[in-house]
Amino acid sequence: MDFLAEYNVTGLVIGIATFLIIGLFHPLVIKGEYYFGVRCWWAFLLMGIAAVIGSIAVKHILWSSLLAVWGASSFWSIGELFQQRKRVAKGWFPANPKRKSES
Repeated sequence: MDFLAEYNVTGLVIGIATFLIIGLFHPLVIKGEYYFGVRCWWAFLLMGIAAVIGSIAVKHILWSSLLAVWGASSFWSIGELFQQRKRVAKGWFPANPKRKSES
């Protein structure tokens, strides 16, 4: 961690990791809606709450920032999950034929 501070690249690492975290949540939302429907929204909620609490508890700026990004991405994914259901209904993404449709 001293390397990051010494060469002043902590912000760059946070930026790259943020990009990767957001990129990870995109397929999580798609696969979550495909296999579980919007019923899995609570998993994103719990993950977000845990990450935000972790962000507050951790003193190191890098890990605290990344936990906050993880938490915000988790909360954002709840809305995206419901938007994904609409995208599936429009035919933009495949519906899971093995899962009963939700109302």
